[in-house]
Amino acid sequence: MNEATVPLVEMTGVTRTFPGVTALDSVDFQLLPGEVHVLFGENGAGKSTLISILSGVYPQSSGSVKLAGEDVSFSSVAEAKSRGIAAVFQEFSLVPTLSVAKNIFLGAEPMIGPFIDRRKMENDARRLFAELGFDIDVRAPVASLSRAEQQMTEIAKAIQSNARVLILDEPTASLTERETTTLFRIVLEARARGVGIIYISHRIQEFSVVADRITVLRDGKLIGTVAIGDTTPAGLVEMMTGRAIGEIYPTITRSPDPRVVLSLKGLHAWGVHGVDINVRAGEVLGIAGLVGSGKSRAFRAALGLLPIEAGTVTLNGKDMTGAATRKFLRAGIFYLPPDRKNEGLMLTATARQNISLGLLFRDDVIGAMGLSSGRLNILSTAIARKVDLTDAFMERPVANLSGGNQQKALFGKGFGMDYDIYVFDEPTVGVDMGTRAALYRLIKELAEQGKAIVVISSDLPEAMNLAHRLLVFARGRISAEMSGTDIAENMVLRAFFDTEGEAA
Repeated sequence: MNEATVPLVEMTGVTRTFPGVTALDSVDFQLLPGEVHVLFGENGAGKSTLISILSGVYPQSSGSVKLAGEDVSFSSVAEAKSRGIAAVFQEFSLVPTLSVAKNIFLGAEPMIGPFIDRRKMENDARRLFAELGFDIDVRAPVASLSRAEQQMTEIAKAIQSNARVLILDEPTASLTERETTTLFRIVLEARARGVGIIYISHRIQEFSVVADRITVLRDGKLIGTVAIGDTTPAGLVEMMTGRAIGEIYPTITRSPDPRVVLSLKGLHAWGVHGVDINVRAGEVLGIAGLVGSGKSRAFRAALGLLPIEAGTVTLNGKDMTGAATRKFLRAGIFYLPPDRKNEGLMLTATARQNISLGLLFRDDVIGAMGLSSGRLNILSTAIARKVDLTDAFMERPVANLSGGNQQKALFGKGFGMDYDIYVFDEPTVGVDMGTRAALYRLIKELAEQGKAIVVISSDLPEAMNLAHRLLVFARGRISAEMSGTDIAENMVLRAFFDTEGEAA
């Protein structure tokens, strides 16, 4: 093997055990110079464990790790970073009280004698962001940034380190389409410089843009490594889950004569420019569009989470325009927000406590004698089984659960009451295909019970495969409406950029 073909990273027979759990079981993995190598698998498959070993979070229990042909065993993240390995994890490592520039150069500050050269640090940070195409105030404290801006800062920090190996864990989860395009450009430029990039994502549609090879893990074991040209999305799903993609999206029976239960007429709000939407019982209404198209803001405004500038909102024939969100909840609407950590869940509370929040207005839970903790436990356990959340996770703080199990707990809150309308805003963001299949079955069950379902999704296959009727948003307006077999990917993609369509 000549020097040009020596892998940047070579992990052989890597195993990692925790008390009672084998997180990785004799996994082999290679990363070549100038390669984007995707790690793909369900939550709990071992992806995070593998990159944690490589980036120095903790050592492997057995097996070997080589960096550019040399055996290594890192005792800390700092040691791995000093050897050219930079990681951008889902949970950010930024210091909230420090400025963007200080975070970028933390531990590698430019100096004038014994003092930090703040002017050079800020100028270098501005130059870095300009090269990356990110528009961020380098003097702003990180705590004041949006999650997307914090993601950009983490990426810039990793790029600034001139790493040989760059690890990106779900890097586009918080980014808009435009920011995602910028990220792809950065990744491809780094690849052209010979950087090896490990890319973790659940978004299969991204792989054809950036990936060279894909390694699939399942239950801590290596399933296989394939070149991007030798596989298909359906093939990857089957490798990851052990099930064909047809088993992921269920067939949902549509109500033969659905009645309108929620109506939005001429709705104007921030980023929404006059939309008409009818939500019907027994139907799954899909809402598709690029990030920033207004698809989420329309329903957030309708349900009282954003101010309405004009238009009306009618619920079961009653005018609810401008009503507080709690009134919509009491009137029979469940809203699942897109950001489970900041809007949907109490992270320090247990999964049981979070699910129990959805039960607190039930007469059989709060009676003349006050709150019945025994009844709460019985009902919350039943809901957990319904959403496929195992008993072992129920007493753990939600913050310590995987993204998939957090999403199951969030879904569980919707089963505490008998709601008539369910609005699921990005219902499977950041979760694997196995968890998606479980959540899709719940959506099927609700729709076939006659509930009205709205699925707002940036994941086009999800929106298309679940919807009986699909509305496409573009630039704050509805650009197309499709139904049944007329829902076609090429037509949806065309409508993403079309503002001439008729409101539905």
